[in-house]
Amino acid sequence: MHLMILRAQESVLVVVDVQERLLPAIHESDRVVRHAGMLLKAAAALSVPVLVTEQYPRGLGPTVEAVRADLPPGTPVIEKITFGCTGEPAFNAAVEELKRPQIVLCGTEAHVCVMQTALGLRQQGHAVYLVADAVSSRTPANHAAALERMRAAGVTIVTTEMVLFEWMERAGTPVFKVVSALVK
Repeated sequence: MHLMILRAQESVLVVVDVQERLLPAIHESDRVVRHAGMLLKAAAALSVPVLVTEQYPRGLGPTVEAVRADLPPGTPVIEKITFGCTGEPAFNAAVEELKRPQIVLCGTEAHVCVMQTALGLRQQGHAVYLVADAVSSRTPANHAAALERMRAAGVTIVTTEMVLFEWMERAGTPVFKVVSALVK
């Protein structure tokens, strides 16, 4: 199990399938969007690379505008039809190219695409951090079961604030003022 502290310079943020036609069915979808936005703003401030995936966008639509608005310029948006992102060669190539050992996951649905991605990344040997308050499913039961299964598979369960404060490392910096303001 990976118990190490998250480091901005070692992390990649992956936003999984926060899409227009999927989000209305998701329990507490506003929380997912809000926390994904906090993670994206912090990633931008701390130069953490971001990858975004979209599950069958012709059917489920693009990533929601509220999330797209917070994406750093040039963020790759990877289309897929496999539930787990690791089933998509373009995703694996993007992760490999970044050469960062810590993968931070948020998005939907916790028990389908997010979980299969987390398990696939663990199988590939990555340290995976699932942001529990930045993921959801259609039902709370599916969300809870997914977190339990991922934890048992060696995925480290974290919260948005854990990620932000671990990435920042210290107070008293210009970045601290920007990022700590996100949680107020």
